[in-house]
Amino acid sequence: MMKMLLFGVWALLALILCPGATEELFEVSVWPDQALVKFGQSLMVNCSTTCPDPGPSGIETFLKKTQVGKGPRWKQFLLEDITESSILQCFFSCAGIQKDTSLGITMYQPPEQVTLELQPAWVAVDEVFTVKCYVPRVAPLENLTLTLLQGNQELHRKNFMSLAEASQRAEVTIRVKAQREDDRCNFSCRAELDLSSRGGELFHSSSAIKVLRSFEFSQRPQIQVPPLLEVGMAETVSCEVARVFPAKEVMFHMFLGDQELSPFLFWEEDTAWANATVRAMETGDQELSCLVSLGPMEQKTREPVHVYSFPPPILEIEELYPFAGTDINVTCTGHVLTSPSPTLWLQGVPDLPAPGEPAWLLLTTREEDDGRNFSCEASLEVQGQRFIKTTTIQLHVLYKPRLEESGCPGNQTWVEGTEQMLACIPKGNPTPSLVCTWNGVIFDLEVPQKATQNHTGIYCCTATNQLGSVSKDITLIVQGDCASLAARPRTEIPQGFGILLPTWKEERFQWAGEGETEKWAWGLRWGDFLALEPSQCSVFCTWAGLDEGNSSTIFIIIIVALGVGVITIALYWNYWPCKLERRKLPSRQKEKDKEEESQFAVGQAEKWNAHGC
Repeated sequence: MMKMLLFGVWALLALILCPGATEELFEVSVWPDQALVKFGQSLMVNCSTTCPDPGPSGIETFLKKTQVGKGPRWKQFLLEDITESSILQCFFSCAGIQKDTSLGITMYQPPEQVTLELQPAWVAVDEVFTVKCYVPRVAPLENLTLTLLQGNQELHRKNFMSLAEASQRAEVTIRVKAQREDDRCNFSCRAELDLSSRGGELFHSSSAIKVLRSFEFSQRPQIQVPPLLEVGMAETVSCEVARVFPAKEVMFHMFLGDQELSPFLFWEEDTAWANATVRAMETGDQELSCLVSLGPMEQKTREPVHVYSFPPPILEIEELYPFAGTDINVTCTGHVLTSPSPTLWLQGVPDLPAPGEPAWLLLTTREEDDGRNFSCEASLEVQGQRFIKTTTIQLHVLYKPRLEESGCPGNQTWVEGTEQMLACIPKGNPTPSLVCTWNGVIFDLEVPQKATQNHTGIYCCTATNQLGSVSKDITLIVQGDCASLAARPRTEIPQGFGILLPTWKEERFQWAGEGETEKWAWGLRWGDFLALEPSQCSVFCTWAGLDEGNSSTIFIIIIVALGVGVITIALYWNYWPCKLERRKLPSRQKEKDKEEESQFAVGQAEKWNAHGC
């Protein structure tokens, strides 16, 4: 208790003897206690003290300052255009003693501009490329982080905590080996300035996206072109490059000399090619070139070609449309643009002319020469290869119409009930017109006719062209259909059809087809009609129907077996009048026809007798 009392006395004496002791206990303070200022902005700073009667006071800084206010124990200053971080000193004097305090001013600059570079932008597979990111102005660097991204995948991250220099530029660089999978990949850079530890916020910014192109292009292009090209003739050429990636982006430029071609581009997997049509216009040695490019890479290849001229030979006929019996010259010559002179050969000329000489032929035209083709062949050798060109021309011989048996038969046969047309094709040049008449009526040659017995008769056909005309009679016979007549009575047998009636006694029937042996039918009665096959009754169709004046006759043979001998009775029944106007047969011809009919009947009787009729 005593000690405490003594200490209080000594303290009171000290205050009485040393009146400045109160000033030594004053404080100096600054507001704000920490400052975070954006680049180029201003800051208001207040300096104050607890000294009751302060002396000289102020702030010390290299920043631009202006005192904007003061009081007994404080002063206020405006700091302008702050472009860097600094430390400010605030000081006050009290009873001859000076005290100060410091204020750390942090200038910050957000990463507004972030730049990414890819070097090179096109890189060959397995080669190294550089990814570089930099921020030209940012502060403070120790709070910055740069991140390199490939797509959404992080490639590299860098912070600048260890950097103490005042530089405001931040940069990060990495090297990467290119792969095919990297082609068309997006690369970017993200910058983050985190000021949360300084009482600020998080600033971030990203660069523009850069696209990397990776490629393969190690093979030289290959040209496919014939070594020889003909002037004016279109030829397809191609240029191809293999083991290239990406093949679909390969570009081709093709030239024949100075002439640029227009290629069509194709690609499949790792191969690209181009096809173009070339048409050389000048003779001589030229060069076909192909320039292939992919990104920054280019490769060029060349191929020599030789251009020659070989037009077809010239074939001339003195007159293309001569009359039959006219002498004409046929000449075969080489074209003037062909060099060297070709070897010529003219069809019909056995000997080859000397090189450069024409080949010719003197011809007397015939009707058979109409439509004849003449050919002129030229042969040319270029650099060991032989080429042949041929020119063909057709000769047209003018002659009067002809109706030959081969194209217009004089005797024609139709089968009743079938669709038929009169067969008659005339010859002649110019092509003749054909008109056929029957009973004075023009017969339709274009539309098929259903054959009936009424079509039987003689048709007069006339062929006409500008040189003349010719006529011909065509005899048409319509054969009946045996099966269709089977149910018809004997009296309705049509003209042109014959039938052998059965015998009275034996009641059997004999018939024979053309080229066949006799056949027999039993159980038939008088008036019955036997259904025959067309081949079996054709002999009657061609034999019966004889003309007698204006009437047709059916020849019916009735054979009656009397045991020992054979009696042949020939009956001629006059049938309905013929509507066709037939030419009168001469009396001698009529007698001959009757004689043939008698011989036929006797022959039939002898056959039946041999069979025991």
